[in-house]
Amino acid sequence: MDDSLDRYLETCLKAARAGGAILLDWAGRFAAREKGPADLVTEADLASQEAVRAILLGAFPEHGFLGEENGASTVGKDGYRWIVDPLDGTTNYVHGLAQYCVSIALERNGSPLVGCVYDPKADDCFFASRGRGAFVNEQKLRVSDVQELSQAMVAMSFPPRVTRNDINVQDFLNVVERAQAVRRMGSSALNLCYVAAGRLDAYWARDTKSWDVAAGFLIVEEAGGKLTSLTGGAPDLNRPQFIAAATPQLHAEVSGILIPISS
Repeated sequence: MDDSLDRYLETCLKAARAGGAILLDWAGRFAAREKGPADLVTEADLASQEAVRAILLGAFPEHGFLGEENGASTVGKDGYRWIVDPLDGTTNYVHGLAQYCVSIALERNGSPLVGCVYDPKADDCFFASRGRGAFVNEQKLRVSDVQELSQAMVAMSFPPRVTRNDINVQDFLNVVERAQAVRRMGSSALNLCYVAAGRLDAYWARDTKSWDVAAGFLIVEEAGGKLTSLTGGAPDLNRPQFIAAATPQLHAEVSGILIPISS
C-alpha cells in the first residue's frame, strides 16, 4: 500500500497542477468578453476537469471518478474513486479574487487515502496521504493550538442564496458574538486547508458537496485537527455537514453554539 500511496499522490499532484494551469489560462480571457462570464467559467470548469480526469484515469483506468461538472459517479475496482472539484470558489474566480482552487481526492469505500488542493494564484499545493501527515508545498502542516473561540479566527459557508431567517445566518450571529473574527472566504477546500495550516482555527459548513471537501477532510485530519459531522460522529462524504477545528476544546465550543440539526 505504501508504494501505491506514493503513486496515487504523485498522480494527484500532477493532475491538480494541470487543472490549475488551465484555470489561470482561462482567467486571462475574461477581459476579452467574447462570451458572458458564466459561459467562460463553464468552459474553464469543464476544461480543468477533463485535464484532471485524463491524467487520473490515464494512470489508473480501473478507478472510478466523481467530478462536479457532470455529477455522475463510477466506482472502480476494489472501491477506489477519485473525487474532483475542478474549480472550487467559482464566484471568486468570476470576480478575479484569488480564493479558488482545484481539489482532488482518492477515496476507497468512503475513506480518503490521498488528497490535494492546489491554489494556482498563490502556487500553494496542499496535500496529504493517509497516515503520513499533511503539507503545503514541502512544509509540514500543523493546526494551531487555539482552544477558545474568543481567540479564534473561524470561517463558515453560506449556501448560494440565503434569507435572514436561514439557519446559517443564525449560526453566524451566534458565533460572531463570541469569536475573535469570522470569515466567509468562498472556497470550502481552501478553508479546510487553512485550518490545517493554522491560518484559520475552525470552519463549519451545513451545505457542501463531497467534491468540495474530500481532499480537505484528509488534510485537516493529517494536520492534527478535530473533524466531525455536525452531530459529533464521523464525517460523511455523502452528507458533508461538519465542524473542523484546531483543538478538541475549540471544537466543543463551536459545536455547543451551532443550532442542532433537527431529527
